[in-house]
Amino acid sequence: MFIRDVIPSFVKNSRGEKSVQIEVSTYEGKFKASAPSGKSKGKSEVISYNSKGIERSMQMLKIFCPKLKHRNFIIKKVDDLKQIVELMRKFEAKAGKFGGNVNYAMESAFLKAAAADNGKELWEFINNDVNDGLTPKMPMPVGNCIGGGLHSKTIKGRRPDFQEFLLIPKEKTFSRAVTINLRAYDFAKRLLKSRKRNDENAWMTDKSNEETLEVLKIVAKKYKLRIGLDVAASTFYENGYYKYKNKDLIRDKVDQADYIEKLVKKFNLFYVEDGMNEGDFSGFKEILNSVRKVKKSKTLIVGDDLTTTNPKLVRRAINAEAINSMIVKPNQIGSILEVKKVVELCKKNDITMIFSHRSGETMDDTLADYCVGFGGQFMKAGIFGQERLIKLKRVIDIERGLK
Repeated sequence: MFIRDVIPSFVKNSRGEKSVQIEVSTYEGKFKASAPSGKSKGKSEVISYNSKGIERSMQMLKIFCPKLKHRNFIIKKVDDLKQIVELMRKFEAKAGKFGGNVNYAMESAFLKAAAADNGKELWEFINNDVNDGLTPKMPMPVGNCIGGGLHSKTIKGRRPDFQEFLLIPKEKTFSRAVTINLRAYDFAKRLLKSRKRNDENAWMTDKSNEETLEVLKIVAKKYKLRIGLDVAASTFYENGYYKYKNKDLIRDKVDQADYIEKLVKKFNLFYVEDGMNEGDFSGFKEILNSVRKVKKSKTLIVGDDLTTTNPKLVRRAINAEAINSMIVKPNQIGSILEVKKVVELCKKNDITMIFSHRSGETMDDTLADYCVGFGGQFMKAGIFGQERLIKLKRVIDIERGLK
C-alpha cells in the first residue's frame, strides 16, 4: 500500500469542540477518520491528547505525517498496524505523547486504506481476520432515550442522577430496530412533555431516577422494548458514598448494590452499566450474583469505567466474575491493536460486547464497521442526531449489503 499523503486537520464534534481528523491518500482513494471525545471518563482511560493539549498534538502531527509520505506498508490483517504504531512510538520518544484520540484516528484511517487496498470494506477486512470471514450477525442498537447526570443540564434545579435511560430492541433486523427506537423516542418526548435535548440528543427532564424509569417502562411496553441504565455511579461517588442530588440522599456501598438490585427486579432491567464506582470489582460482582439468582434472568451487568477497554482491567474483571458484558470504546484505550486483545478476551470468556460512541461525536461512522467486524452483539450510538444516525445508517447499509 503506497502512501501518497497523510494530512491531519481539525474537525468539530457534536459539542462544537475541536477534534483531530487524519486523511490517508493512496492509489485507491482518500480515507478519513476522526476521533470522538468523552465527557464521563474513567480514571484508567488514556489521555486524549498531548499533556499540553490538542494544539500540541496537531503541531506534532504536522511534523510526523510528512514522514509517512511515499512509503509502502503491507497491511493484510489488523496486527499489521504495528508498522505504523512503531513509527509513532519512535517519534513520541523524542516529542512526547500524541494522545489516544490521535492514535485512534491514525490507526483507523490506515485500516480503512488497507481494507480498500485488499478490495474489502473495513468491517469485512476485520471480520476476515478475527472471524475467519464467517457471515457476521448484526448487532442490536442500544439507544439513549432520556438523559441525566453529566450529559444533561438541570431543569427547575433538578435532573436524574443516572446518566442514560436506554431502550434496547430485540428485532430480526437492525433497520427495523432503529425504526422502533425512533418511534419510541418520539413517544417518550410526548410523555415527558420535554423539548430539550442533552449532548447525546437524549431528552432532558427534572424527574427522579425512578420517575424516569416509570416513563421508560410505559414506552418500552408500548413498543416491546427492553430497558437499560447507564448509572455512571462514579460521577456521584464521593469519599466512599454515593451522593444522590435529585432526592438529596446518601448511600454506602452495600445500600447502592441493594438499590441497583431492586431496580433490576422492579423494572425488569435488561442492561445495567457502571452500577457501582469504578474500581469496585466486588460491588459489580455482588450485583451480577444477585441477578444470576433470578430465574431466567439475562440482565447484562456492564463495565465501562470499570474496564475502560483495557485488556488488563478486562482480564481482572473476568477473573473477579464482576461482569458478563462490557463497553468497547476504541479511543478509550487509543489502540485498535488493544481493542483486538479485548475482543479476544471477551469471546474466550463469553462476555457480551457493546461497541459505544462518546458524548462528543464526529460525523465518522467507523464505529459501525468495528462493531460488525469484531462481532459486537450491541452498538450504543444514541437514537437521534446526525452524528448518531450516521453510525446507525452505516450498520443498516452493511446489513443490506449482506442480503
